[in-house]
Amino acid sequence: MKMKFLENNNISLYLLLGRTLILWVAGVLGLLLVAHLDSGISVNSVETAFLVVFVIGVLNATLWPILTRYTLPFLITTFGLGLLALNAFILWLTDQLVNGFTVSGFAYITTPIVIAAITTVISALLTIDDEAYYFRSVLSKRIQKNPEDLREKKPGIIFTEIDGLSAPILKETIVKGYMPTLKRWLEEENYKITEWESDLSSQTGASQAGILHGNNQNMPAFRWVEKENGNKIVASNGSSDAPILEARISDGSGLLAVNGASRSNLFSGDAEDVIFTYSKLKDLKMFYNKSWYYFYAYPANFSRTIALYLWDLCLEIYSRIRQRVKNIKPRLKRGFTYLFVRPGANVFMREITTFSVVGDVLAGKVDVLYATYYGYDEIAHHSGICDADVFIALRQLDKQFKRIESARRFAPREYINIVLSDHGQSNGATFKQRYGYSLETLVRSLLPVDKKVYSILSSNEDHWGKPFSQPIEYTHDYINDKIDHAREKTTNIKENAFNEAKKISFIKRGLLKYIKEEEIEIKDEIPKSAEEANVIVLASGNLGLIYFTEYPKRFTYEEIKNAYPKLIPGLVKHDGVGFIMVRSKEYGAIAIGAEGVYYLDKNEVEGENPLKNFGENAVTHLKRTDSFRYVPDILVNSFYDPETNEVAAFEELIGSHGGLGGFQSRPFIMFPSKWNLDKEEIIGAEKLHMVLKDRMNKL
Repeated sequence: MKMKFLENNNISLYLLLGRTLILWVAGVLGLLLVAHLDSGISVNSVETAFLVVFVIGVLNATLWPILTRYTLPFLITTFGLGLLALNAFILWLTDQLVNGFTVSGFAYITTPIVIAAITTVISALLTIDDEAYYFRSVLSKRIQKNPEDLREKKPGIIFTEIDGLSAPILKETIVKGYMPTLKRWLEEENYKITEWESDLSSQTGASQAGILHGNNQNMPAFRWVEKENGNKIVASNGSSDAPILEARISDGSGLLAVNGASRSNLFSGDAEDVIFTYSKLKDLKMFYNKSWYYFYAYPANFSRTIALYLWDLCLEIYSRIRQRVKNIKPRLKRGFTYLFVRPGANVFMREITTFSVVGDVLAGKVDVLYATYYGYDEIAHHSGICDADVFIALRQLDKQFKRIESARRFAPREYINIVLSDHGQSNGATFKQRYGYSLETLVRSLLPVDKKVYSILSSNEDHWGKPFSQPIEYTHDYINDKIDHAREKTTNIKENAFNEAKKISFIKRGLLKYIKEEEIEIKDEIPKSAEEANVIVLASGNLGLIYFTEYPKRFTYEEIKNAYPKLIPGLVKHDGVGFIMVRSKEYGAIAIGAEGVYYLDKNEVEGENPLKNFGENAVTHLKRTDSFRYVPDILVNSFYDPETNEVAAFEELIGSHGGLGGFQSRPFIMFPSKWNLDKEEIIGAEKLHMVLKDRMNKL
């Protein structure tokens, strides 16, 4: 049966045997290297080394399928670490069977990793692609199990998302030759690339809610405050929040509702088949998924992944040195923890995702699948959106598309691969790098000294780094425990502010005059923390959100002006701020800049248009956000310089997304030309959901 398969798919038996021999030699070299470096392993001759690698291969071929099938729940629970125990068991058996070979101690762990590393390097140097590798690890175990009638089914759809990659950067990457697979699809497979425009806020939570569920209402940013729920801070990927958010946005008919699968996403799209999907992480029954088997099916997979992980860690160290030596700016001082977070997103999640997608395609049972790759987004945040680092990551990602393409060729039914992104990123030195203080500090300096400000100026948990940690829940508890006391202390202040605001009458020219004439002074000494929060400041890229937690409803422009007269002028006059949006009791939603006001509801401008550099749909996006239940009292967007194409993120990230300005609002879709997506004007993730569903229904 296997010989017939090779013939039918034009795979040369001699080529396959040649590759196998080369990889066998690579394994021997790896074994000898470990024996030379580690006293825990001993090989008395080269001949013995060849025999050891051969015996390991035989044991893996015969015992490994049985071991992994019966230990799969344990392997899933330990995120693959259990494979180290299985590899150690195979080595122990080999030790018992081969004279002249002994292994002990830590060598049980290092040996498989080093062998996998040497094999990977030699494969790359000799341009041995991974098609044979995937055939051994996955294909041969599925070929005989696929029913023939699957070919009669309509084509399946694979959506592969590259998190955070804008259309301009994708095109630059392809032109530079870093993504040859996608380039070939454009030139030979009749694919096209078109842009679509993301919502405000341009970040993964809102985008995936819209794409996968067709609903991202009331999600103004990555993280927001819900006053009606006790000023709870809600985050798109909170292990407790994500399931609640999905329950809000789902109507049961998401993009993946009909025989779909979700791989490495924030939301499930109503799929029952999920792996690494944030909204389902707490559902242990759904976490256990047989698709994991495709990753654990071959003994070297986990060891190879660890080797690639360590190599990516080395690349991160080199990147830091390179940027410092070349004095590349802007650049971040990356912490120690990020050394391990980066390869987690760029390697571990990438490999897990690809293996599960390949397995799903080979099984042929899934009708629609959506998988996300986070590596580019993670690296671009810290290195910059077009740094050398990101092109290396995208070149590796291109290899994943080639592997999926190989699986499509061997699959029992046709699959169409759509590549897309959820948003882009905009580059630039951060707000704090430019001005020496944060948005929180600026807000504190413009408020009375008795106001207690709490802030979270990081949304990097948007990415893979901390999917199982609980910092967000800890913050929620802290704020909720303290907020009642803060309300009691400020009841009189609140009532006075409301009463005084009612007495104020405005004319348009008076509003702009107030902004320009109010004198502002930034205070040097700002308290670093507070026990009670009257004000919460959040950040999502270059989008800032300010909530006055003392007031149960949205605080209007008039009320803010009366209670905190220096705040609005101080914000809009700052060089780092492009505009703010507030709601006026008299004028409705207004966008205010240093030199002008845009009356959004009336579509009128007084003075200089503060939105002129933020895109032709800026007004539409702002009016939509203004209608959200959890819109902040003050929405702050950083400046955008169209000449340098830079923004100033309110969190410490060089590449950022969340607000308006630059490439962050310019994601892409790469699709077969017959889908005619370039004929559509796609503004917003909800519209993209509708368009994709329409094309799927027409297959």
